[in-house]
Amino acid sequence: MNKFFIPILLICNFLVSGCLDDDAPKDIVEEISMVISSETGIMYPPFFEEGAECMLAMPEDSRGEWIHLGFNEIKGFTYERGHEYELLVIRTILANPPMDSSGKTYTLKSILYDKLVVEPEVPIEKEIQSEDDIEYQELCPFEKYAVENEFTINEDGNIFYPDGSPLPTYNNARIYLKNILDDTDLNWVKFHKIPYQATYSYVFSPLTDEIRLVRNETSGPMFKNVIPEDEFTYITQEMKSGEELKYTLILANVHKKGLQKLEFRIRKL
Repeated sequence: MNKFFIPILLICNFLVSGCLDDDAPKDIVEEISMVISSETGIMYPPFFEEGAECMLAMPEDSRGEWIHLGFNEIKGFTYERGHEYELLVIRTILANPPMDSSGKTYTLKSILYDKLVVEPEVPIEKEIQSEDDIEYQELCPFEKYAVENEFTINEDGNIFYPDGSPLPTYNNARIYLKNILDDTDLNWVKFHKIPYQATYSYVFSPLTDEIRLVRNETSGPMFKNVIPEDEFTYITQEMKSGEELKYTLILANVHKKGLQKLEFRIRKL
């Protein structure tokens, strides 16, 4: 009796398991088009750090409403400020999304178009020899951006945040601009337009009288552009442990008009 019963029981278990698997929720994978705005937005908790700058995206089925996506949220896609895109993406709606992240993922399939829509950049008409020579944009200076107030560097050239966590290598590290604009500000919408985006930074270094203009790109200026190699060598090889230098950035828009003044320290470990 048992020799017939056991195989039948195994078959029944297999059939039940198959039915349960068929009933289990599954990810929904679909190919959609998506427009990415040339302007950026601000992300908020629970899934994003409060005040973080982000992309504004409009999937084809969003009924004309913009959604907020992190700059790295579309796998394979690199966003540049001032560009408007139409993308073909693979969207996956997760059946069992993680508790601390979005229920959707996106992977770039192709860029249907990429259009530069920012106002044309203009050359500086006068030489900038001091802070007083920088003309500010209307309503500026304002409090829109923030940077870490201190970076530490050891003799091996390793760079660290104030909490001790490391940055990438000197050639790959970036000084990130964090958007801290209060959403109750009466000019909140206006301050996210192109004339109020930090396209450039004027760099005031304690090691030279030269005022340099560097490009911020998407998320902030590269560390190596703010602190060039000769200054970095001085910090790593000649400064003593505990010594500090103070750098100043005056953020500027596409017209090279000032937006905001920021300061940070470099401390030798």
